[in-house]
Amino acid sequence: MATALYLLFESASGYSLFHANGIDEIGQNTEAVKSSVVDLTRFGKAVKLHAFQPFSSALDALNQCNAVSEGILTDELRNFLELNLKIKEGKKPKFSLGVAEPKIGSQIFEVTKIPCQSNEFVLELLRGVRLHFDRFINDLKPSDLATAQLGLGHSYSRAKVKFNVNRVDNMVIQAIFLLDTLDKDINSFSMRVREWYSWHFPELVKIVNDNYLYAKVAKFVVNKAELSEDHIPGLADILGDEDKAKEVVEAAKASMGQDLSDIDLINVKQFAQRVMDLSEYRKDLYDYLVKKMNDVAPNLAALIGEVVGARLISHAGSLSNLAKCPSSTLQILGAEKALFRALKTRGNTPKYGLIFHSSFIGRASQRNKGRLARYLANKCSIATRIDCFSDDGETQMDIENGATEISTKKSKKKKSKHGAADGEPVPEDKLTGVGNGDAPSDTETKKKKKKKHKVAEDGHVPESVNGADGLASKENGTAKKKLHEEADGVDNHTASEVKKKRKKMKKEE
Repeated sequence: MATALYLLFESASGYSLFHANGIDEIGQNTEAVKSSVVDLTRFGKAVKLHAFQPFSSALDALNQCNAVSEGILTDELRNFLELNLKIKEGKKPKFSLGVAEPKIGSQIFEVTKIPCQSNEFVLELLRGVRLHFDRFINDLKPSDLATAQLGLGHSYSRAKVKFNVNRVDNMVIQAIFLLDTLDKDINSFSMRVREWYSWHFPELVKIVNDNYLYAKVAKFVVNKAELSEDHIPGLADILGDEDKAKEVVEAAKASMGQDLSDIDLINVKQFAQRVMDLSEYRKDLYDYLVKKMNDVAPNLAALIGEVVGARLISHAGSLSNLAKCPSSTLQILGAEKALFRALKTRGNTPKYGLIFHSSFIGRASQRNKGRLARYLANKCSIATRIDCFSDDGETQMDIENGATEISTKKSKKKKSKHGAADGEPVPEDKLTGVGNGDAPSDTETKKKKKKKHKVAEDGHVPESVNGADGLASKENGTAKKKLHEEADGVDNHTASEVKKKRKKMKKEE
């Protein structure tokens, strides 16, 4: 007996259950289904409505839609399925339920024990149901269905993109992208202004180094032939230095540049104004980025600065993606090419990526940059998670002390327990611990214990029992003294004398 197939369809109007009773006529062939779903006459014979449960309100429809998309089985859907698909206790069900989402299918099977399936064949059948859904419901008009779909679509999309307008990381990403682009464009345009105007006034390049001031002076002077002593106050206001203003006027009088036509000078002036406008907009954009970073990620901005923090967020894709990154990943963000090249060639992996531009790493010495980058990445990871997941997002982290501690503590070589510096070989006399008063190692202690047991059994004195270390302990001093007296009748003697006495005793025996 063939297993019956039911289809669960979630529409904007409600839950519906269809019975695919003509499956054998169509066959388990996806291509055949694709050709048959378009024709309502053929599809209506194969698939028929079994049950329908409308939603009570638009809010209920939104809640049910959100639950299904997240793979959560609601009480309404569970009651609807259990009412229309009854399973006898102790018997295997003779039907299966076709669903569009595998997540909700596994949840339905786990709770209600109704077997579910989701494959290409079921999806094609559900496509046909969606195409002819208004024909299956008698009291449902196509216009009502379209209105319900439009309203549910707007509500669902609005709920998915709901956010706090003050903490939108997308604005930070766009701002830092635009800031980097403006830097490149301003540098390129400034170079073009210098080359263009230097044809007329080449001496100005050496006098004015700043790009913004150069464009401002070029716009003010325009024609060097008209420059006189009366223009010195205006130039002094632009340059902020009266001596430089006088130098510009003197250079204009003895300039080697070529004269330009009026139309050429007008174009140079307009282009210089454009460069000035871009530079001023760049300053405004930087102020906007600082303000947004203090709203979106205040702790991250306080740690490594607004620009570096914005670059990290932009590189990760969002603040939430950056918060999910471990500190080791955050440390090398921006150095992916170097990392994979090092893994491929089995070389040294990079110690830092975008985080290298932080002022903490810039102030550190070369040998401490890697350690400080790891420490700073750890703190940045914590700060990012606080900014992303905390409600208030207000906390303070003092990494200045940690950075200072790394710089001071790591710069000094640690002394080992033997007194040697890190990386230096330990002398042999310090490894043995004989004659220098150092504490013996664990292995030496165990050997001495074994030798003490041996002395207690046969009465012989081992070589290690001497005046240097055998009489060091006051508690065991008396017993060891008796052993020495039994051996050679002398209280205090050196190790060489002990050996001679022992050899003599062995010969006599």
